[in-house]
Amino acid sequence: MSFDESLREGLLGEGLITRWLNSRGWNVLPAYEIEVQSGKGPRLFSAQRGKLIAPDLLVFNGSEFYWVEAKTKSAFTWHRNTETFQTGIDRRHWLDYLAVSETTGFPVWLMFLHRPGSSAKDTPLGKVSPSGLYGQVIDRLLDTIDHEHANHGPSGMVYWRENALRKICEYEQVSGTETAHGS
Repeated sequence: MSFDESLREGLLGEGLITRWLNSRGWNVLPAYEIEVQSGKGPRLFSAQRGKLIAPDLLVFNGSEFYWVEAKTKSAFTWHRNTETFQTGIDRRHWLDYLAVSETTGFPVWLMFLHRPGSSAKDTPLGKVSPSGLYGQVIDRLLDTIDHEHANHGPSGMVYWRENALRKICEYEQVSGTETAHGS
């Protein structure tokens, strides 16, 4: 998939998650970098830590604030060594999200929107990748990292098993394709 296709897919998923959060009464401020069209994600300029990669969304309702990093994926990865479904993010982003949480005092949630009907490479016959909106606050994810892999992504990757994440809802509830019969 090209960079432009990945970006388009990510923005679509981010929009779906934003509408889903709005439908539950949350206000959402997208944290887009608009100073320069650099192809980079949002940044937080910290007096103490310098430039940090920021999560995509600042979500709030009254006095409650949190960050959301919205990831859209076609399928969970099948991890052959543990025979589990897993998902992950770039290690540098992970480290910056930890710093953003500490710097701002607002929790950071990772939310993964996995589409139905897809399976990742190496998924055994008969196994179907779970779908839906999964997430967890990074403070809890810190203790449940399954493994890191230095050769994936520009700075390596951090992975979690499916059961380290909370299934928040079905994909159809986020995408708006849920029917009255499917509720």
